[in-house]
Amino acid sequence: MAEFDFDAAKQVIENGIGEAQSVLEDPAKMDALLDSLKEKAADLPGTVTGALVQIPTLAAMAKSFVTKEYTEVPVKTIASVVAALLYLVKGKDLIPDGLPLVGFVDDLAVVTAVIKLNEPEIEAYKNWKQLKESSPQAI
Repeated sequence: MAEFDFDAAKQVIENGIGEAQSVLEDPAKMDALLDSLKEKAADLPGTVTGALVQIPTLAAMAKSFVTKEYTEVPVKTIASVVAALLYLVKGKDLIPDGLPLVGFVDDLAVVTAVIKLNEPEIEAYKNWKQLKESSPQAI
């Protein structure tokens, strides 16, 4: 089995940018992606943790962008987030999820990479969302 490192994860994200941009242009595609993501998350074993716990935040950020509720983020950032989410649900993993112990290594690497590459923007979104939820009139 080939090693799956940060550079490989970054390449997966870059390869998915085109499809991600297509999703960003079509709210129905975004809704379908988020529905698939919920199904995928429900199937994750309880032992899968780490960066994958950030999936709901990434999904919410992408949805907020598509609905034009939150647009204070570069399109490239959102496209990379959506590319990572697409990788999670596509089922064409480089390491099949069904393999015990190692099946989610590539998924974890891709989500970790997208978080690392976009950390300031993700933190800004979390702060915006927290402010919005605590004081809806402030936004």
